Amino acid sequence: MTRLASIHLRPVKSLGGVDVDRAEVEPWGLRHDRRWLVLRPDGGKLGSTALPALLGLTAALGPGSIALTARDGSSLTVTEPVDGPPVATDVSRLDTVRLAADEAHDWLSARLGRPVRLAWLDDPRRRPMSAEHGGGPGDPLNLSDAGPLLLTTAPSLRRLRDWIVEGALERGEPAPEPLAMARFRPTVVLDGPFEPFAEDGWTHVRIGAVDFRVSERCDRCSVTLIDPETLASGNEPIRTLARHRRHDGKTWFGIRLVPVTTGEIRVGDPVAVS
Repeated sequence: MTRLASIHLRPVKSLGGVDVDRAEVEPWGLRHDRRWLVLRPDGGKLGSTALPALLGLTAALGPGSIALTARDGSSLTVTEPVDGPPVATDVSRLDTVRLAADEAHDWLSARLGRPVRLAWLDDPRRRPMSAEHGGGPGDPLNLSDAGPLLLTTAPSLRRLRDWIVEGALERGEPAPEPLAMARFRPTVVLDGPFEPFAEDGWTHVRIGAVDFRVSERCDRCSVTLIDPETLASGNEPIRTLARHRRHDGKTWFGIRLVPVTTGEIRVGDPVAVS
């Protein structure tokens, strides 16, 4: 039986997140997922491609707040700035976000080694999903780049790992450690008795009692080259995806989902696809 194997919440875009046993699906994505982001002083967004150190910080949920944690064990609780000052940003299809308290900016700046600010999206309904990425009229979006949820599958990762090992042996290199699914920063991961990359052909997914439509396949960027544990960069998985999964000048892994209905999903839920 195909089932929901894991759920991953990342409250702050480009930071590490937390694995959860259940999550509430809202029209713009999972509740609390990607509602915060790190900005440059001029309001421009900062991502882990430009600043890999973001991946070394973790954001977890609290009541009306998030808890930021660095790898040195230091932490800070930041309350949702419901009355925070609005600041202009270059996030696509969004004019402003609300700034967190100065304490959050100072804490993050000290750990990232450059001046930054932390901001919060108060209402995802203010940001429409792009039609270019499969958004329909009225589809809202959190601070994700292109779609409310990203789905990946265990069979596809197992096949990719096999390809990576085969390539290494062909080059006379030792087999590398298995690639972690965290490289792809999925929201939900499925496992079951289906073929690798079967998800390429899906148009609808039902997880438990919640329905989703597939908006598009996910093209992969250089963030996947950064090991989220060591923050070191390498050639995988893009090198191997370019060999086996290159179409239209891009490499592909995973699919993006748009909620059709809302409700709770839980790890272990049965999944139906069509």
